[in-house]
Amino acid sequence: MANLDYGIIGNCKSAALISKKGALEWLCLPVFDSASVFAKILDRKKGGSFEFITGDDYHSTQRYLPKTNILSTKYSNGTDSFEVIDFMPRYHYHNGREQVYSPPDVIRYIKLKSGRPRFRIHYDPRLEYAERKTITEVRKEFVKSFTRTGAYDSLYLYTDIEMGKVISGEEVELEKDTFFLISYNQKLLKQTIERAYLKLQRTKVYWLNWSEETHRFRSYNEEIIRSALVLKLLSFDKTGAVLAAVTTSLPETIGEIRNWDYRFCWLRDASMVIKIMTQIGHWKSAERFLNFIIDVVSDKDEKIQIMYGINREKNLRERILTHLSGYEDSAPVRIGNAAYKQKQHDIYGILMDVIYQQFSLFEVSLQNSEELWTITRSIVRIVRKNWKKPDRGIWEIRTEHRHFVFSKLLCWVAIDRAIKVAELIKRDEYLQKWGKLRETISKDILEKGWNEEVQAFTQAYGLKDLDASNLLMEAYGFIDATDYRFVSTVKAIQRELGRNGLMYRYKNRDDFGLPTSSFTICTFWLIQALDKIGEREQAQKLFDQLLTYSNHLGLFSEDIDFETKRLLGNFPQAYSHLALIETAMLFSKDIELKSKF
Repeated sequence: MANLDYGIIGNCKSAALISKKGALEWLCLPVFDSASVFAKILDRKKGGSFEFITGDDYHSTQRYLPKTNILSTKYSNGTDSFEVIDFMPRYHYHNGREQVYSPPDVIRYIKLKSGRPRFRIHYDPRLEYAERKTITEVRKEFVKSFTRTGAYDSLYLYTDIEMGKVISGEEVELEKDTFFLISYNQKLLKQTIERAYLKLQRTKVYWLNWSEETHRFRSYNEEIIRSALVLKLLSFDKTGAVLAAVTTSLPETIGEIRNWDYRFCWLRDASMVIKIMTQIGHWKSAERFLNFIIDVVSDKDEKIQIMYGINREKNLRERILTHLSGYEDSAPVRIGNAAYKQKQHDIYGILMDVIYQQFSLFEVSLQNSEELWTITRSIVRIVRKNWKKPDRGIWEIRTEHRHFVFSKLLCWVAIDRAIKVAELIKRDEYLQKWGKLRETISKDILEKGWNEEVQAFTQAYGLKDLDASNLLMEAYGFIDATDYRFVSTVKAIQRELGRNGLMYRYKNRDDFGLPTSSFTICTFWLIQALDKIGEREQAQKLFDQLLTYSNHLGLFSEDIDFETKRLLGNFPQAYSHLALIETAMLFSKDIELKSKF
């Protein structure tokens, strides 16, 4: 049984997944949501990969260089050993802090450790999702891969190993350090081992400096740093968008059809990420994301979508790649995501929560404060018009509209945070009118969302089914942790949706049948809620247990199998890692002050 034993490397332009044994099995160039050039993760025969094939006497180990997004895979047979250091270049240049070099490149730096290791190279790019034949030829300075039919695409490989041996898969004996550079672009400067080494050191310095800017905690610091580094890799520098994950169609359950493309910016996920990143010291990410919001909601009458493309695209048409078999034959493989058309009222509250956070931290000196105030008033108008209507909910139910309690709750949050923003900037004329709307929504939730028979707030008005998203009612300030209704809801959700220390999102049948895997973030939410109602010892125990379910590098996907604990769903998942940080902070509230010297 395979697990998602991959490491991620990236440079805030794109990202690659490299298996535990050092195989590059997922890469899209030039940016995150471009067509893949390697996609073995989605079809082991057709997808394409870049691997080092050693004898059976070699074993491999893998780790990140501490506090970086640089991945090391070591191969050894006891006598002969070498190390593959994988990274995507990212560093400041021209002696400045603003300009960042982050080309659509992957560098695989091969370090001779001992003896005379021998291996074969399997270099097999399959451009454009492997929909058409890819031709690979040796040229004077590089190996070029390209398509002749369909959409034209090309890829360049530079190396100081004899290129004919690379393409033929002939065995190579390593006598010194060497390198491979995969690029979307043809290089203008000669690529050498010295240049590759310099890029490695500069990229290492960049990530060490970035990690140093992250607040340090007395407990779980390594887990927080690794999760923060993952979240940074899921951000797209060009526009400020934050991706939900870097993959498409990794199934929530093996053999089922819950397979989605997550290489987009959901306002919900991104806003939650930005709120956490700000709390641990990375304010620039928030500024870039808010600029993204201002750009996509530029018109006062603009319809706010739940998600956008990373380049601000609004049409995310979904199609199925029928020629790919899918991860472990779990078809379909989808690109695009039809959920962009859905109505989900919770996004207004989550977006307003992060806007309020920025106003409260930066007061009126926040750049773009006037634009954000305009968006605030637009959101209030949208909520006033729509909060009474049913929607698809946080879990994107595709076939049915309901009056979801979480959606109503976040409509309340939207108005509550808008009131707080108005108070901060002294726009008192809005307070009374907005206050009445906040009170009306609150009464509606308390009257219709609470089920006396179940003794809990339920998934939707009129239903008895429970939903893990209601664990956030206290965190958003709607209800006090000591309120019997919240305490009872937490215990009911744990009892009904918990299984083997993990959590369902919900258990009632949806448009794809009954859910069968645990949604990782929901277990983090339960831990947070248990801590809030005074069950700290139980919460701590569950948290420590949950951390053991990560892969060998501390990374989490979207889902976890209840029985085997294998990781499932798209990977690595922003939702899971932001919740990990948020939960770890609960158990390590003391921040060590960073030295200024």
